[in-house]
Amino acid sequence: MKKADRKKERFRNEWKYLISTSEKEVLNLRMKPLMKLDPHAENGGYLIRSLYFDDYWNSAYEEKESGVLMRKKYRIRIYNYSAESIKLERKKKFGSYIYKEDAPLTKDEVQKILSGEYEFLLKSPYNLCREFYIECMSNMMRPRTIVDYEREPWIMDEGTVRITFDTDVRAAVGSYDIFDSTLPALSVLEPGKLIMEVKFTEMLPQILRNILPPQAAEFTAVSKYVLCYEKTRYMNGFEYWYDTQGRMIR
Repeated sequence: MKKADRKKERFRNEWKYLISTSEKEVLNLRMKPLMKLDPHAENGGYLIRSLYFDDYWNSAYEEKESGVLMRKKYRIRIYNYSAESIKLERKKKFGSYIYKEDAPLTKDEVQKILSGEYEFLLKSPYNLCREFYIECMSNMMRPRTIVDYEREPWIMDEGTVRITFDTDVRAAVGSYDIFDSTLPALSVLEPGKLIMEVKFTEMLPQILRNILPPQAAEFTAVSKYVLCYEKTRYMNGFEYWYDTQGRMIR
């Protein structure tokens, strides 16, 4: 197999909003004449499940909470609980800019990772897999939490624009088996709220800018990983007791 070449990193803009379901309905009406649903979204959407990893020091979580400008996260992602498309992904973030890399995995390879058998990653033709192997061996990169949500994706060719609505964001618990559709889950957003994400490469047409919520309207850097990590904090250590502001009671 030919070795996969490293692509030149091309960061995209990513804006996030915490909106209400009623705001979404209004936005849908305004977007319909300008955008179209992603053709991959059967019946208007699909379920995304991501198994996030973090190192011994919980760097991905701590750096996000500390506001570190440049950071990265690793995850394994599937759709609709299916093994048909499995990706190892690394998301790099620089302020409001993102760059994503991915490499395909098989269901058997995912099971090996969960069992601590990382050797096959070192022999992968994909740089991302080999670098993930180094993270697992050197920094003890391990599973932290499973994030589930339903996604409704809209696209526009101009400026490679993509707008998504992520609803019912929840943390799956009880196992790291991402193919188990029966895992119980804990909701992480308050009722009636959802996450809207706007991604574009070079430009966002003014006609779309005009319909977006103003930045003052809960323009946010919310992280689904952080929300689900905190919801399942009891699984990641002995920090069981927190006050209403999320501060540990000592």
